[in-house]
Amino acid sequence: MIANTARIFLTLGCAGLFTGVILGAFGAHALRAQLSAEMLAVWHTATLYQFVHALGLLAVGILIFHLGAPPLLRAAGWLMVAGIVLFSGSLYALAISGGRWLGVITPIGGLAFIVAWLLLGLAVWRVAV
Repeated sequence: MIANTARIFLTLGCAGLFTGVILGAFGAHALRAQLSAEMLAVWHTATLYQFVHALGLLAVGILIFHLGAPPLLRAAGWLMVAGIVLFSGSLYALAISGGRWLGVITPIGGLAFIVAWLLLGLAVWRVAV
């Protein structure tokens, strides 16, 4: 179970980094002439948070190998996944569509990120004695 759980988070982290590079390049090249400076900044924020939290997923996977798979650590990983989808995903959609209503989804993803880091810290505190 531990190896499989670690593999899931490591794979999701790699997928997040892979797509982050593609989406970052797409924003920098293909969207530069299509979007306003404000919406390009929104796109950039989405890629930045995707990168940071994809690296967080790699950390979760590595920690699972070393510490086991306690529930707090698994929850932290899944909240990072949810945050990437909700926070970064809503910002990508907002930048392309201009639909301001998507902004109500973004804070939910941000909250998922915050709780994920809190749970990650608690998991490490509890297990790493």
